[in-house]
Amino acid sequence: MDPSQWIAIGIAVTLALLLVFAIRWVLKNKLAKAWRVADYVVARTRVSGYTAAAVVGANLALPERQDVPWSTYQVIEHAMQILMIGSLTALGISLAHAVTDMVLARLSVANGDADRKARRLQTQVRLLRRVITSIIVVLAIASILFTFDSVRALGAGLLASAGIIGIVAGVAAQSTLSNLFAGLQLAFSDALRIGDVVVVEGEWGRVEELSLVNVTIKIWDERRLVVPVANFTTTSFENWTKQGTAITAKVMLPLDWEVPIAELREEAGRLITSSSNWDGRSWSCQVVDVTQTGEVIVRVVATAADTGTQWDIACEIREHLIGWLVAHYPESLPRSRTEFVSGDDDASYATQFPTSAFRRREPNGVTGPPGGDPGES
Repeated sequence: MDPSQWIAIGIAVTLALLLVFAIRWVLKNKLAKAWRVADYVVARTRVSGYTAAAVVGANLALPERQDVPWSTYQVIEHAMQILMIGSLTALGISLAHAVTDMVLARLSVANGDADRKARRLQTQVRLLRRVITSIIVVLAIASILFTFDSVRALGAGLLASAGIIGIVAGVAAQSTLSNLFAGLQLAFSDALRIGDVVVVEGEWGRVEELSLVNVTIKIWDERRLVVPVANFTTTSFENWTKQGTAITAKVMLPLDWEVPIAELREEAGRLITSSSNWDGRSWSCQVVDVTQTGEVIVRVVATAADTGTQWDIACEIREHLIGWLVAHYPESLPRSRTEFVSGDDDASYATQFPTSAFRRREPNGVTGPPGGDPGES
């Protein structure tokens, strides 16, 4: 190529880059206040905008076919086709992400636990963005491949046997496709949303990310549990925020039989009704079971607005009632009783309860010893 042609390409690329710089400056400093998406466009197109501008500028300044040898022109034209497809695809994806970023930012403002609609839309937007981006990338790669003559010739034969290839590809990508459709099913059936509080495989956490393949659960201790999307459509899981965030805290206290239930209930009520973690709906304190080891099970429940306050009020109830029982009714704490009976005590016990007292009356009216034959008189 002639040096003047290289200079022309350089000037065209420089002008294109300056134009993009000017557009970005206007978006950031003049239009950002009136047009909210401007900030997101500037942030997302930091690389793709300049890249696309450089490629377009170079493409516009390419020499004519008669100005360079035919072989050189073919190489340059083919390279520019690939660069144009790649750069414009990246720019289009960046602009689409900028628009969805603005939508997600608006949803995040009202994306508290109680705003189920906002979290559902946020999940759907994120998942659709991933699906559309994947489709665009696949189409762009296919377009680049079809710029090669050998691939284009092969493509005609492949289209003729598309049915067989589709079956083979479907079998090979069965797991990927099942995860893809499972993710769409979760997002649009409102079964799972970003920000939901769930219990999966015995772990409590929040849905941090829902992709086309996996669901990332942020566990309370900062670990991440990565679960295939298909698992959520084939196995059961707990969703604590499916219909709302209101939840009930439960505290189980194994206590001795001497526990003063009325006083305990009064103290529990005083604590719960004065707690800032109680949402004011309901509370109770009841004896719900008696264990085989000789303990009574007292259950204290209190409603809370969300899972965070539910955990706090449960710990508050447990800590306060334990301290209160230790200070005022230590005999109420769980204990094991063992009674030792000496030989004299055993004889006295037998005198108080003679053998006849332990005889049982049979249906025919005959009184017999325990375990004896009913037919014996």
